[in-house]
Amino acid sequence: MKSKKTVLFNLLLVLVLVFAFTLSAHAGKAYKLGLSLAITGPTSDAGNPYAKGAEDWFKYVNDTKILGDDTIDCTIKDDQYENDTTKRFFEQFVDDGIVLFLSYATGGNLALKRDFEEIKIPVVPASYHEGLIVGSNYIFMPVATYSENVVGLAEYVVQNHKDGGVPKVAFFIHPSAFGRGPLEDTQKAVAASLKMEIVEVVEHGKDLDNSAMLQRLISKGVQYVLCHTVQSPVATMLTDAQRLGLAAKTFGEKGKLTFLGAHYTGGNDLIALAGAATEGFFWACSYNLTSENNEGAKKQLDLAKKYGRDDKAANSHNYATGILAAQIATEAIKMAKAAKLEVNRENLYKMLNEMKFDSFVAAGPVTFSKTDRIGVDVQNIYVAEGGKFKKIKAVESEFIKKVRAGR
Repeated sequence: MKSKKTVLFNLLLVLVLVFAFTLSAHAGKAYKLGLSLAITGPTSDAGNPYAKGAEDWFKYVNDTKILGDDTIDCTIKDDQYENDTTKRFFEQFVDDGIVLFLSYATGGNLALKRDFEEIKIPVVPASYHEGLIVGSNYIFMPVATYSENVVGLAEYVVQNHKDGGVPKVAFFIHPSAFGRGPLEDTQKAVAASLKMEIVEVVEHGKDLDNSAMLQRLISKGVQYVLCHTVQSPVATMLTDAQRLGLAAKTFGEKGKLTFLGAHYTGGNDLIALAGAATEGFFWACSYNLTSENNEGAKKQLDLAKKYGRDDKAANSHNYATGILAAQIATEAIKMAKAAKLEVNRENLYKMLNEMKFDSFVAAGPVTFSKTDRIGVDVQNIYVAEGGKFKKIKAVESEFIKKVRAGR
């Protein structure tokens, strides 16, 4: 009797082990990524929807089995725009075995730039600061840089200025490396013969009233204000300009101010904050907008709906930026799997250097190579009109090529 029981027990044990092995064989691998960004605190009006976009895309990848039985395990942490916190999170992610890092702030990226090189880990940043790709091998910029945005807008001002003479411009920027980088490159473009006068540079604080500043700019003959910051301070400034009657109703209107801005200054998020005061704001970025009501917009809205996002997040270009960063990471993993390579840092780096794909959130194809670290080269110039941003034209900055050639 005891012998029969022993045989049955052993048979059952074998069946359990076979079943467990079968489950394990079909469970697939989980590829670890890390994302550190400002979900709260300074610049969280950009970081919060960005985090949602990245999270939703990775959920979609796993739910729809884009990678087959394999999955992406992306840990998302709120660094509150603190560089020291970002560094600590990055070190934790590396210890945890991540194969790719999704980074955020300009300052945090600059502080970690050498670490990326030493560890040899591919990085997809939310910051499009030009300096990140100078002397860097492992940072892959998703879209046109802030400098391309701002210099491109400066070129647009020069080309469309109607009053004769050299257009007078002021800069309204974030008080950080993030804000100052495009200013420095625009100054280089002016030195390289871009016919524009930079009259004043304003590094904004937390002021709730810009009246004195706006009136001072008018007194100096400024007609254009180029902005490089996030939406909240721009919204406050536009509201003040409208209240004072200083906002131009047509591009370059004499005696008034025409406002223009780069990636994180505009979009539907700005309209939500400033309302009618956004009318006539010119904006450059490399993303397709939901207000364009095209196939790409529909896919973005469908993704947001699938994961229960509200209308504000769903229509945000910052939500789209998070999606694109996550798509780039996903595409690199797909390429490695298709090439029958192990999904590790080294092989993802190789795949990124050969990457080319179309994203429904981008204004053009995403392409990288060993000599090209910018994914989407084209940018759209939009204008706020009738409560929506409408595309005017797609451009590529010519003067940024001169600036880069002189580095």
